[in-house]
Amino acid sequence: MDLLIVRHAIAFERDPKRWRNDGDRPLSPEGMARARKAAAGLKRIVERPVCVLSSPLVRAKQTAVILTEYAGWPKAVECPELSPEESPEAVLGVLAARQEKVIAIVGHQPGLGRLIGTCLPARHAGGVSSEAFELKKMGVALLRFSGKPRAGGATLHWLVPPRILRAAD
Repeated sequence: MDLLIVRHAIAFERDPKRWRNDGDRPLSPEGMARARKAAAGLKRIVERPVCVLSSPLVRAKQTAVILTEYAGWPKAVECPELSPEESPEAVLGVLAARQEKVIAIVGHQPGLGRLIGTCLPARHAGGVSSEAFELKKMGVALLRFSGKPRAGGATLHWLVPPRILRAAD
């Protein structure tokens, strides 16, 4: 399975007066514009996923809609396991139950960094540090699993910052 990992685009700054629940905080106009360009660039460099799973937070769902409209990806399915407080193991459990060859997920830092670190094989007793993987907003990584998705079972094929995606448009 190939797993495309996408961090949501630039959102408005936290403001409890506007959004009491941070999960309701949307993408900013600048974030939407940059995401559209990045999605168009992504369409040029990556195979279209068969399935897209998105965090239930507004900014991730909006990013997934942009990927549908500008990259031609399938409509996203909401996945609570991609919420910021969930563990990499919860996400891997969802992925292991899927049969698709290419899946994309849209979520949040630092959870996506932890997921990447968990998926890669440990090079030493301490494993791969999740802090080693900082996806920029609208950054994308491609992990490839041989067999079912599991901790330590992937190779990192690439990690692309959003400015490269925008330039590929």
